[in-house]
Amino acid sequence: MKRYQVIALFSCLLIFQVSTSQVEQKKSLDKNSVELVNVFLGTSADHGQMSPSASSPFNMMSMGPQTNPHIHTGYEYYAKEFLGFTTTRIEGVGCIGSGGNILISPFIKGAEEAILYKEKEKGTPGFYSVSFKNGISAQMSVKHNFGIQSYNFPKTASGLKIDLSFALANRFVAEENNLNNNTITGWIETKTTCSKGVYRIYYALEIENMKSLQKTGEHLFLAERKNVHEPMQVRLGFSSVNTTYAKEKLESISISELAEETEKEWQNVLNTITLEGEEDRIALFYSLLYRGLQAPYLISEKDGTYAAIDGSIQKENHKIYNGWAIWDNYREQLPMLSLFFSDKYADIAKSIANLYRYGKNDWGTMYEPSPTVRTEHAAVVLLDAFKKGYTIDLLSIKDSLIAEANRLDYKSPDKALESSYDNWAISELMKAIGDISLSEKYKRKALAYKKYWLKDFSDLLKSDVDVMQARGLYQGTILQYRWFVPFDIRGLKEIIGGDMTFVNQLDDFFNSHSYNHANQPDLQVPGMYNASKQPWKSQKLYRNILLDTVVQNYFNDNSKGIDPFIGKIYNNRPKAYLRTMDDDSGTMSSWFVMRSLGFSPANVGSPIYYLTAPIFKSVSMNFPNNKVLKIKVKNYHKDNFYVKSVIFNGKKIDRNWLTHQEIINGGVLEIETSVNPNLEWGIKDQWISTIVD
Repeated sequence: MKRYQVIALFSCLLIFQVSTSQVEQKKSLDKNSVELVNVFLGTSADHGQMSPSASSPFNMMSMGPQTNPHIHTGYEYYAKEFLGFTTTRIEGVGCIGSGGNILISPFIKGAEEAILYKEKEKGTPGFYSVSFKNGISAQMSVKHNFGIQSYNFPKTASGLKIDLSFALANRFVAEENNLNNNTITGWIETKTTCSKGVYRIYYALEIENMKSLQKTGEHLFLAERKNVHEPMQVRLGFSSVNTTYAKEKLESISISELAEETEKEWQNVLNTITLEGEEDRIALFYSLLYRGLQAPYLISEKDGTYAAIDGSIQKENHKIYNGWAIWDNYREQLPMLSLFFSDKYADIAKSIANLYRYGKNDWGTMYEPSPTVRTEHAAVVLLDAFKKGYTIDLLSIKDSLIAEANRLDYKSPDKALESSYDNWAISELMKAIGDISLSEKYKRKALAYKKYWLKDFSDLLKSDVDVMQARGLYQGTILQYRWFVPFDIRGLKEIIGGDMTFVNQLDDFFNSHSYNHANQPDLQVPGMYNASKQPWKSQKLYRNILLDTVVQNYFNDNSKGIDPFIGKIYNNRPKAYLRTMDDDSGTMSSWFVMRSLGFSPANVGSPIYYLTAPIFKSVSMNFPNNKVLKIKVKNYHKDNFYVKSVIFNGKKIDRNWLTHQEIINGGVLEIETSVNPNLEWGIKDQWISTIVD
C-alpha cells in the first residue's frame, strides 16, 4: 500500500473514532437523570442497607421485594428466594431495619407453599419488576401513598396470599381489618426501629380479577384469580389518619401511567441539579441524590389533617412530615435538603418543631404516624433552619425545648460533647426568642464541654484511645469523638494548643487511618482543615473519600487492626459502601452529594458552607426561588482537586466559604483547579465557629 493511502486510511480511522466518541458522549448526555439512577446500589449485605423498591419522593409507601435472606430493608441483591412483596421500609437504618408491612405473595394453585425463585429483575425510580422460574412475574409502582402491584401468571389456577402481620424483625404489634367484596381496609401497628415505639398505618387494599377472597388465618387472606388469561392487580392506599383517607387514595390509573407519572416526579426533583462531566461520576451522583430524597415522609392529608405523635388528630395549614433519623441525618441529609429543596424543607423544619408540641422524645413514641427512628439533635436542626431564613415558631415550643435541654445526658464522654452541642443550639434559640438570661445560661452549659474534653480527650497516650466503644462511647473511639465540637472550633483549637498543634493532631489522625467513614461521629473531621492555615488538606481528603482508594480500620464495634478495608468507599454497585456502613436514611449518600458539588456544612446550626473543588466540569443548581447558581470549573481535569482561585459573581474571593444566602441567590461561581495546592488560598477571612461573641 502506498504511503499516501496509509495516511488517508489512518485519517479516516481517526475521524471515525472521534465521531464514534462524540456519538457516545452525546448518547451519554442524552440520558436523563432518572435513567442514570441505579436503584440496586447498596442493596447487598451490610454495604448501605438500601432497597430497589418502587418509591416516590418523601413517601412512606415503598413497594418492593422481600427475599430470604435479606438485609435491613427486606432485600438482598444476590438472594434468589423471594417471600413476596412488602410496602414499607426505611432506607439504611440499623437495628435490623423497620417496616415490611403487608406481605403479598403470588402462588400457583397446588403449589401454594412453593418457593419463588428469581429469574430476572429490573428497577428504576418509581418502578420495580421481577420474573420467577415458575412463570409468575410481578410489576409495581407508587406515587404518594398510592401504589399498584400487577401479577402475571401461567394460564392456570393461581392467586395471592396476603399477610397483614408480616413485619421486618418481627416487629408486628396488632392489626384490625374489614373485608368487603374485593377490598380489605383496616390498620396495622408495628414497632419502630429498634422497637422503641409504635407506628400505625391505615390502608385500603383493592384486588382486581379476583374470584374469591377469604380469610385463612387470624391475619391471613387468600385471593383466587378469576380470569386465568388476565393478570391480578392490587391497588393500595395509605393514610396516617383513617381508612376513609386511605380509600380516597385509590385510583383507576394503569400501572404504566402510574410509573410514567412517578418517573416525571423523580425527574423533576433530580433535575434540581444538572451536571457536566464523566458519566460514571454523574450516574453515581444521581443514584446517591435519589437516596437522599426518600425521607422524611409526607404524612398529612391534602386538607391539612394529620396524626400527631401523641395519637391525636390535628390540622395544620402546612404539610406535616414524619419518619426521622435525625441523630444520623442532621449532619448531612437535612442540610442538603435545606439548600436545594427549600420548598419542601420549609415544612420539614416546621414538622420537626411540631414534634415538641405533642411529646417529642429521643426515639419513637407509641403513636407514630409512620415508620421512624430517632430525633436527637432536633434543636440543632431548628437552629440551622432559623439561621438559614426558614420560619420557625420558636416561642410556642420554648418550654419544651428547655425541658429537653434539661434532660440532656452527660454520663459518657461522647454524650458530654453531643449534649454541649445541643446546649449551644438551645442558647442560640433562646437568643433568637429574646430571652438573653436563658441564652447565657445554656451558653455556659455548652462551654462546659471544655471540662469534659480535658478529662477524656486531651491525653492521647492512654491505651484505649483507638478502641471502639471505650469508656462507654456509643459508636466510635476517643480519637474520633474528640473532634466533635463543631460549634466551637476556635475554642477547641485553643485547648488543643493552637493552630499548628491542631493541624498536627489532625495529620496524625488521618495518617494513622483513625478516621471512620462507616459511621457518623467524625464525618465532619475531613473538613476541619478549612478552619486552619492549611485548608488544602481538606480538599485532598474530600477527593480521596469521594473517589479514591482509602484505608478504613473501623467497622461496627471492632477496633483498629482487624481486617482493614483498602479501596473506594463509594461504588455504583450492590456492595456500594464499606461493610457496616449504613446509609442511615440518606446521611452517607448526602455526604457524597454535597462534597461532590463543592460544598460542605461548616457547622450545622450556622448558615455557612466550606468550598472545595467539584468532581464535575460544570454544575447548575436550580433553586425553588427561581434563582440559578452555575459552577464552572476552570482548568478542569478529572484528577485535579486543589483550589487555585475562586471568582464569585465576577469578584475574586480568597475566603474558602459561602453563606447559605449567597448560594441560593444564585449567580456564577468559577473555581480554578490545579494539580498542586495553592498554599495562600483560603487562609484569609476564615470562618471558624466560635461560641464566644
